[in-house]
This record gives sequence, C-alpha cells and structure tokens, in this order.
Amino acid sequence: MTSPNHFHPRAHTLDARRPRALFPALVPPDSRPTIGVLALQGDVREHSLALEAAGARPVVVRRSADLGETPGDRIDGIVIPGGESTTMSTLLGSFGMLNPLRELIGTGLPAYGSCAGMIMLADRVEGAEEGQTFLGGIDMTVRRNAFGRQVDSYEEDLVAPALGAGQDRPLRAVFIRAPWVEDVGRGVEILATTRAGRAAGVGGADGGRIVAVRQGALLATSFHPEVGGDHRVHDVFVSMVTRRA
Repeated sequence: MTSPNHFHPRAHTLDARRPRALFPALVPPDSRPTIGVLALQGDVREHSLALEAAGARPVVVRRSADLGETPGDRIDGIVIPGGESTTMSTLLGSFGMLNPLRELIGTGLPAYGSCAGMIMLADRVEGAEEGQTFLGGIDMTVRRNAFGRQVDSYEEDLVAPALGAGQDRPLRAVFIRAPWVEDVGRGVEILATTRAGRAAGVGGADGGRIVAVRQGALLATSFHPEVGGDHRVHDVFVSMVTRRA
C-alpha cells in the first residue's frame, strides 16, 4: 500500500509526448501595413474597422510620438477623419502635431482625408477662418461647407468608375456638412463626381461636383465612406500604402 505521504513527482512536460513545449511555434510577423487614424475628431472607430476590412492594421494616433520620425517608422500611412476643420487645425497645433504631420506628408507618408480631412489636405481653401492652418499636399481648391449645413446632409450614388462603381454596383456616398473641390492642378486625378449639384465647367465630363481626388500618395474624399460598410475607398488607400511600404 502506498503511503499517503509518499511524494509523487509531476511528469516533466518537456518530453517527446509534448513536442510543442520543446519547439514552440513561432508567431508569424504581421505583414499588413500599419495605418494610423488621427483620433482628434470624427469616425475613428468606423475608419479603423474599414481599414481592417481592407487588409490593414489600424492604430490610433493621438500625439506626435505616435507618428514616428519618418514614413514607415511607426506608421505606413494615416487617415484624417471628418469633423470640423477649424477645430481640427487648432487641436493639431495644440498637441504639437501640425508641423510633424505636415513634414511627414511632404516626405511621402501616404494620407487619406475624408470631409474635414479633405480640407486639411488642400493647398487652397475657400471659406477658411482667419488664421486657420492646413496640412496641404494636394494641388486643389476646396470650398468649406459647400453642400450646406448639417440639415442639408444627404446621400447619392456617385459617378466613380475609378473607384469600381458602376450601374451594377453603385458607390453610395454620405455627405455631412461636406466640402467640394472647386478646381485641381494638372497632377491631380479626379476619382469621383456627384450627379446632383451640376455646374457648367466644374467636375468631370458630366459636370458633377468633384468629391474624390488623388495626387501621388494622397487621397481625399468630401464624403464619408466609413459609413455604410462599403470599403472600396479604403481598399484603394490600403493599396496605395502597400505599394509604397
């Protein structure tokens, strides 16, 4: 009979029956591009979910240290959500992020701005507040609140073949106190125009207002593609970031 006080040594786990203990599996590196979402205003969570669905690894950017010193240091690209462009300019300055982010964009960091983010990426802004500062980078003139106030918010299907939109799969856009693009430089690609609000000489071939553009590593939309679950705009941006990463 075995003594109740007899010591039974525990079986050693590092044996042939437990090969994973001997040779633990390596965690594969995350090959997804890391894209920051500026978390001062706007749909930070919605943009993060859309970026993840598009194959990126989203991270929140709240301070200048989150940006890194050079493109690719901490982030491979950045999203500038909507909000109120005057407040955004003030917050970027208050948190010491305006000049570092401007410099990163100038040295090639891919950036995507929606609504107020489009205003921040414009080289020229009509209707800007006195003393308001911007990031710049896209050779375009943007008009603030061009589509009207909050009560004038609306949705429509865009003319956007460059974004994969067609009659069988239209791109539905949500406009909330949105800007539009008055004019663009020769190096700017027009990606989408509206069907409504037509004006002679403005927009694409059909005369619609310009609401999505791309220049180099910079992308901007006056609408909110993070709303509604259509990730085609984020797909385009993630592809832009991946090509430059």
